[in-house]
Amino acid sequence: MVKGELFIVSGPSGAGKSTICRIVRKQLGINLATSATTREPREGELNGRDYYFLGVEEFKEKIQNKEFLEYATVHTNYYGTLKSEVEARLATGENVILEIDVQGGLQVKDVYPEAHLVFFRTPTSEDLERRLRGRKTDSEETIQLRLKNSLEELKYEDKYDITITNHTVEKSCEELVKIINSKN
Repeated sequence: MVKGELFIVSGPSGAGKSTICRIVRKQLGINLATSATTREPREGELNGRDYYFLGVEEFKEKIQNKEFLEYATVHTNYYGTLKSEVEARLATGENVILEIDVQGGLQVKDVYPEAHLVFFRTPTSEDLERRLRGRKTDSEETIQLRLKNSLEELKYEDKYDITITNHTVEKSCEELVKIINSKN
């Protein structure tokens, strides 16, 4: 059986990664590898679909048991990718999209050098701030932290294989589909 392709999607919070990945997954029939996190679910998010929502102690136990392909602390919460989520899908020939932070993306690339790294960004920092505020899901303190962290995340852009500047969701979806289809 042919092994699936691994796509790592990263970029600052507010760059549109989640929306674009959700649309592209539906278009191509690719399941997003569900990440684990210690943050609280947002309205409408479901455990096991959007994330595995874990307590801090449970997350730390999985770290000790080496159950994560990568993990990091982002915006004061743990996020990680379970090895079992990725390995089982790739082994069956399924393509996998990991939507993870930049440090995690580079960690995974070390383990899977054949992985394809895709970086998402907004056209301007003003667009990023507008999108974060437009969510109306985060406190001012959280928005400021995400803006500060986005400046650090942008420093990793040149380590990624390709960058998609998210001018519109439709165009960005087309670009990601084109990238995925070119690797199959």
